[in-house]
Amino acid sequence: MLYGRQAEQSVIGELLEGRCGALVVRGEAGIGKSALLECAAANARVRVLRVSGVESEADLPFAALHLLLRPVVDHIEALPPQQAEALRGALGLGGATRGDRFLVGLATLSLLVELSATGPVVCLVDDAQWLDGESADALLFAARRLHDEPVVVLFAAREGEFPTRGLPELRLSKLDIKAAQKLLAEQAADLPPVVRDQLVAEAGGNPLALVELPRMLTPEQRKGAFVPLSFSLGTAQPVTDRVLTGFRDRIAALPDATRSCLLVAALDHHDELDVLARAVGLLGASLADFAEAERAGLVRVGLGGVAFHHPLVRTAVLLVCDIAARMAAHRSLAETVGDDRRAWHLAAVTLQPDEEVAGRMESLALRARQRGGQTTVSAAYARAAELSADPAEAARRWTAAAEAAAEAGLWQRARELVDRARRLGAESALHGLAQVRAKLEIEAGRPLEGVRLLLEGAEAIDDLPAKLSLLSLAGFYTWASASHPDQLALARRTEELCPDGDGLAAVVRTFTHAFRLILEGDAVTTLTYRMPDRAERIPFELRFIIAYQSIVRADIEGMLNDSAQIVEECRAEGRLGRMPQAMTIFTIAQLLSGHHRSARSAVAAGLALAADVGQPQWGSYLAGVHAWLSAIAGAEEECVAMAAQAIRDAGHRRWMPGACWAEFALVALDFGLGRYDAVLDRVDRAMSGPTRHAFLWRYSWPDYIEAAVRVGDPRRARDHLRRYTEWAEATGRSRPLAVLHRVRALLATDSAAVGLYERALALHAEGEQPFDEARTRLAYGERLRRTRRRAEARGQLQAAMEAFDRLGAVPWSDRAAAELRATGISLPDRSRAGDPLDVLTPQELQVVRLAVTGASNREIGAQLFLSPRTVASHLYKAFPKLGVSSRAELARLELA
Repeated sequence: MLYGRQAEQSVIGELLEGRCGALVVRGEAGIGKSALLECAAANARVRVLRVSGVESEADLPFAALHLLLRPVVDHIEALPPQQAEALRGALGLGGATRGDRFLVGLATLSLLVELSATGPVVCLVDDAQWLDGESADALLFAARRLHDEPVVVLFAAREGEFPTRGLPELRLSKLDIKAAQKLLAEQAADLPPVVRDQLVAEAGGNPLALVELPRMLTPEQRKGAFVPLSFSLGTAQPVTDRVLTGFRDRIAALPDATRSCLLVAALDHHDELDVLARAVGLLGASLADFAEAERAGLVRVGLGGVAFHHPLVRTAVLLVCDIAARMAAHRSLAETVGDDRRAWHLAAVTLQPDEEVAGRMESLALRARQRGGQTTVSAAYARAAELSADPAEAARRWTAAAEAAAEAGLWQRARELVDRARRLGAESALHGLAQVRAKLEIEAGRPLEGVRLLLEGAEAIDDLPAKLSLLSLAGFYTWASASHPDQLALARRTEELCPDGDGLAAVVRTFTHAFRLILEGDAVTTLTYRMPDRAERIPFELRFIIAYQSIVRADIEGMLNDSAQIVEECRAEGRLGRMPQAMTIFTIAQLLSGHHRSARSAVAAGLALAADVGQPQWGSYLAGVHAWLSAIAGAEEECVAMAAQAIRDAGHRRWMPGACWAEFALVALDFGLGRYDAVLDRVDRAMSGPTRHAFLWRYSWPDYIEAAVRVGDPRRARDHLRRYTEWAEATGRSRPLAVLHRVRALLATDSAAVGLYERALALHAEGEQPFDEARTRLAYGERLRRTRRRAEARGQLQAAMEAFDRLGAVPWSDRAAAELRATGISLPDRSRAGDPLDVLTPQELQVVRLAVTGASNREIGAQLFLSPRTVASHLYKAFPKLGVSSRAELARLELA
């Protein structure tokens, strides 16, 4: 019976009835979170998986996830191979595989969906604030992606101790007086009313306090004697502290052997009684000694191990037992548990530098890294550093601990670890230390401070690959920073530090030169360099920058191929923490190639991942790209909202690209809606504003030229035409050259324009450029109609309208249709029934695109990190939207 929780029970009941979604139940210790989860378990009548966070296991990667999924590990084989391998590695069930924690999250989601094929699944996660970081990430990642699957995840956590980033929350308030009185009457009916009233006042609406406080009364107090209570009304400590005091008093009254048993159980979670028995046996006790603690209502011992009545009991045990008892318990555990736990227990009782134990901790860190446990990697390296006798080894380990903390998003912890490493000043740690310090500055919204640190590191080291890695990052972040007086000086210094040589050295030297030139105001120069040998190992950061620099060279095909390869490698290797960065460049390449539908799918997935892995820089970038896609689709409100988000997030991080894409999107919106004066004003402001050094603006110059023509002021476009001509001819690429001929045609006489448009279309035919080609046909058709060549105009305008329809470019399609009508063509009603693909969600579109190639559900799942069942669900929902009933019928749809 739960008193005073009818509203909360109703909320949870509705979630269980709907059988899909996630909820976080929050509140102070003892407020009734666990009781609500117990009630949910009793009422669920479905498969229930349960786990409770354990404070002593917070540094063991995927410990909680292992306990949660242990009853269903035999279902892992049903997952796509990448996911199955990652999940087995994370749970310690397979080989040593480096499972990215977010890939493990996807595998967890897929496993839960697989289980739900035979009936709904409910996951109950209690004391979530004590989950190990990797389990928390995996479970939250999965919970955020529950949409229609019959899976419910309920978390219970204390206030402010378990960040959930967007999941709905249910906050538990204190019980009202009536509910508190009913609960206390049930628990202590023999107490006089005056004593019960005082206890209700003391408990402050905390259910656990109402249960535990009566046990703290002396016999005289239980009878109502007017003697001071052990807690004083109005001056007492918080309720949870008083309850903790009560637990401590009850534990202190237990026999020594029983306290030893409780201490062993508190220091290490045991789900195998034989291991527990051996550990307590080394302390001269046995499992039978738990009996006194069970009779005191502190624990329950069963086949599943030791369950504490409340997490505060575990805390109270650690407070009651002195250091000698704790060290003895750690030693007994070190002799009975597995390698990972053994290392922690040995480290707990090692008070002086000890290289053997430090080496064990480093080995533990390496094993944790293979399982994707960056939080544990950091903690293990930090303890290894503390136990290192050699200052150089200590500095290296502190640095490794800081790098892992930064990778896990533990920014404050990473700063503390960096300070420890810097105090030792070892040369061997300079490279890693420079990178992690720079990453911290960039995360804090100080990218140029990060650049200074990268340059300091590059100056101090001789190792060429490490130096090139630091310099490549320095060049990129200097360019990507919001405008700053020191920006150009740092770009010049980066270029000066680039070593001579061929291969990667030449590549880094060339594009740092390009960064410097554009910051100096050279918006045209296109530099080329010989791509390094594919056999040469290129760091991820450098490969990303090379792919991104394809924008400068207008090598969109190369950009698309390279970025697609980077994305696929990240997927294949399970490096989802890198995916937002990879998907940003891939989405931009798709967008510039005219693959708008694919770009919409990619940008939605990238935004979700950026939020999950805590990468606001790439989130702002993707929001800006999303705004451009919305602009082309004519979704004005969505475009403005996404642009505002991109500008806001970019501003907080002093990060230029997100703001640039937002402004670029607003230009595209104005142009598509025929607001040509606004286009000119926006671009003029941008060219003198904080995003003026972005490569992207050269792609806006044709719009500026056309807008100037349409407002009747073509002379205004003269400088932009000159620069665009110089750049397009320097690239030698068909795409910018085709657009160049189009804008020249806009400025030409009627007789000259035809030849220019025909040359533009011939260049468009050399590569896939659907959006640009459709724009050329629209402009050409408009010119033909105005010169009364209506029959020829119809062909161009019809092709343009159909292409815009396929791309979902609504305002452009409407414009082409209006021109067609002006030629005398009668068109059917074009109310926005639209392309049937428009009704698909981004995930459904991705699944359908792969299904049309003949890929099986399992193959599709392997590519998209979905379970086969989820793939089938997406197809089941997509078929009626598309008006088909089978895979075979998909072939008639144009999905390229």
